[in-house]
Amino acid sequence: MAGTGISHGAITVINALPCGIGATIGVNLRTMARFNDYGDGRAVRISNDPLENDAMARICVSEACSKIGVEEPGSWSLDMDSEIPISRGLKSSSSACNAIISAVLDHFDQELEDVDMIRLGVKCARMANVTVTGAYDDACGCWFGGFVKTSNADCRILFRRHMGPADVLIHIPEHKIQKKGLSLKDFQAYSEESMRIANIADSDIHRAMTLNGSLISRIMNLDSSLADMAMESGALCAGISGTGPAVAMMFKVGEAEGFMRENDLKGCILTTVRDMEDVQ
Repeated sequence: MAGTGISHGAITVINALPCGIGATIGVNLRTMARFNDYGDGRAVRISNDPLENDAMARICVSEACSKIGVEEPGSWSLDMDSEIPISRGLKSSSSACNAIISAVLDHFDQELEDVDMIRLGVKCARMANVTVTGAYDDACGCWFGGFVKTSNADCRILFRRHMGPADVLIHIPEHKIQKKGLSLKDFQAYSEESMRIANIADSDIHRAMTLNGSLISRIMNLDSSLADMAMESGALCAGISGTGPAVAMMFKVGEAEGFMRENDLKGCILTTVRDMEDVQ
């Protein structure tokens, strides 16, 4: 019987690249994985982006089998489908790792503690060179939902809290930003400013997200005008998610769609916050 795994997306509150502390808010965008040990060879199908490199997916299958002490099948198939645009700063890789490993565990009727499964996914992402920091914050946000703040260097959760309902509007530019081309030194030059923002997040998540978005826009030389416009229109917070180019904007329930229509925004995804108590 095929094993299935589901994870979700997240948006950035604190980018972990400058100071090693990261934070995210879960959103209701879903990644689904289906794993089976039949077929001819080892096949990965990514329906939402068929041309995407499948190396990370193959590493996840191999490492998951190794972790639970089973031999990787000579033939298997992995089918992936995700609502999360790839390489836009919306945690697509972290969500995929979570979902793939969960599907392999489900297929072999095995379980891991949540944090062990997440750390295994972080290891796989590092092996595949799709992350600079290890993205423990992203992986936790995708799995647990709500607000999660982490230390990425030692894969440790620092703080979690509920968020409450809110609309999330995400603008998705057509171009991608690949992690391989990023210079960590460019970000670490802003470590003190980033740490100040990370401390603000403990008491004012919305302000921290907006400040972080502004900082990352400066570092990456990305256009922040849409985030600024959202804030002027009453958004709770807005800014670049991850290293971009996606811009995430959070509004009170019922207000995001009006903002999108009034400004005739194209290329947007309208979703909602996924809080800690929401079902996987």
